[in-house]
Amino acid sequence: MAARLRTFSLPFSRLAIASRQFSSDIKAISCPMDVPLPGAPLSRHVRLADLPVRETRVTTLENGIQVASEDCFGQYCTVGALINAGSRYEVDFPSGVSHFISKLAFQSTCSFSHEDLMQEFEKHGGMLDCQYHRDTVMYGTTGYSSECSSIMRLLSEAVFKPNITDNEMQDARERIAFELEDAELKLDPEPILTELIHTAAFRDNTLGLPKLCPPDNINTISRQNVLEYLQCYYKPLRLTVCGVGIDHDAFVEMARDSFGHIQPSWENTAITRNLTPDNSISQYTGGIEASERDMSTHRLVVNPLPELAHVALGFESCSFNEPDFFTFAVLNSLLGGGGSFSAGGPGKGMYSRLYLDVLNRYSWVQNCTAYHHAYNDSGLFCIYGSSAPSDLRSMTEVLITQFLQLTEGYGDIELSRAKEQLKSMLMMNLESRNIVFEDIGRQVLATRHRQSPQELCDKIDAVTSGQLQDACQKMLKSSPSVAAFGNLRSLPSLDEICTALTGNGRLRSSWRKSWQF
Repeated sequence: MAARLRTFSLPFSRLAIASRQFSSDIKAISCPMDVPLPGAPLSRHVRLADLPVRETRVTTLENGIQVASEDCFGQYCTVGALINAGSRYEVDFPSGVSHFISKLAFQSTCSFSHEDLMQEFEKHGGMLDCQYHRDTVMYGTTGYSSECSSIMRLLSEAVFKPNITDNEMQDARERIAFELEDAELKLDPEPILTELIHTAAFRDNTLGLPKLCPPDNINTISRQNVLEYLQCYYKPLRLTVCGVGIDHDAFVEMARDSFGHIQPSWENTAITRNLTPDNSISQYTGGIEASERDMSTHRLVVNPLPELAHVALGFESCSFNEPDFFTFAVLNSLLGGGGSFSAGGPGKGMYSRLYLDVLNRYSWVQNCTAYHHAYNDSGLFCIYGSSAPSDLRSMTEVLITQFLQLTEGYGDIELSRAKEQLKSMLMMNLESRNIVFEDIGRQVLATRHRQSPQELCDKIDAVTSGQLQDACQKMLKSSPSVAAFGNLRSLPSLDEICTALTGNGRLRSSWRKSWQF
C-alpha cells in the first residue's frame, strides 16, 4: 500500500504544477518585477470615488438627543450612546467619578438584576462595553440587527436606570484598586506618560484633571457623588445615540421609543446638590510632572527586560475643530516612531522621521513615538522617549532636536508618504464596524455632523509643507510640557529644557552620547 501511494504521488504533483497558470511559462518566470506577466489580466486600482457611498444620517429627537446611523452589510449591528462627560468635567466632584461610572455600567437596573440583564443581552447576541475618556463616556453594544429594538431598550435601561447598590460600589472599588495595582506592575509607559503629560500641560484644570481614580479617592467616592454626576451630565442635549448596520428611519423610531421619554432613576433619589454642567475652557499652562520610581524591583520580579526611564516632551497644538487639525494629523504620521524592537518594515512606518533619525541612529534609544491628543477646545502634540536612566538627559536632548527640526521644511517624498500612510490607516480602520461606530458617535457628539472618508482624504491631501512649518512654529511658541517617570537622576530641569528650545537644542554641560550603530 505504501509503495502504491508513492507511485501515485509523483504524477499528482506534476498535474498540480502543470495546472498552475504561468508557472511553466519560461517568459513569465524571467519577466522583470515591474513588467506585467504575459497574458495576465491587468490589475485595476479601486479609487475611493468608485466605492459605494455610505451616508451617515443624523436626526434630532424632540428632547434634543442626536440620533446618527450608517447602514452596512451584515447580520450584526453596533449601537450605543455617547455622553459629553468624562474626567475633564470633574471640577466640582472628587477625581475618579467617571472611572467609577465605567465600572458600574451594565450592573443592576430598576427592572433587571445584573445576571438577568446579561442574559437578556446574550439572548439577542449582544456584547457590551463601557469606556470613558477625558471628554466622553461611551456605552456600546453589538448584536443581531433583527434584535436591535430589544437591544436599544436594554441599553436605555442600563444608561438611565442604574440601581448603584452598595455592593456594586464596593465591587467597583475593588476593581479600580486592582486596575491601578496592575498598571503599576506592568509599567506600560504610554498610559502613565499620557496621564503625566496632561497633568503638566493643563495644570489643575479640565484636561489636566486625573483620568484614573487617585488611590486616595477610591474609598471616599460615594454613591451620592456618582448620582450627582449622572444628574448633572447625563442630559439629552449632551447625548448622541449611534448605530452602524441598521436602517436609519427604523433606528430613529427605536431611539424615540427607548430614549425619547425615559425618566432617569436618579430623579427619584434625594440629591443634595443641584449642579449645572461645567463649561470651562481648557487653559494650557505647560510645566513639568515627574514621578520618581524605583524600576529595578519591578524589573527583577515582573519584567526581565532592562531598566528604562521614560520622558515626554509636548506643546499645545489645536482642537479637532480647527483647520490645523489635519496638519497635525499629517505631522503625527510623518514623525511616526515606535520601539527599537519591531516586526515592522517598509510600509509599517519604518520610513518615518523618528525611525530614520532617532531609532536607527542611536542604539541606546529604546522607544521614540509621536502622539497627538486633540479635544474640543485644545490639543497636545508630544513625543515620548525611553532609554536607560543614565541616558535620559541625552534622550531629552534628542526630543528637543526633533521638535526644532520641524520648522526647517519637508521633502516632497517624505510629505507624500506621510499623507498616503495616514489615508491608508484611516481607510483600514473604517473597515471595522466598532471603529465606524465610535467615529460617527464622536464626530456627531462634537460637531453635530460627520465628515465622510472622501472629505477627510481631501483635507489630508490639501496639507502643504508651508502649513506644516507654520503650525510647528506656532506650536513651539507655547510653553513646553514635560513628563517623566522612572529613575530620573539624569533628567534635566524645565529651565534647561526651555533654554535649549530657544537656542540650538543643546543642553548645557551635558555629555552627549554620539555613538551610533
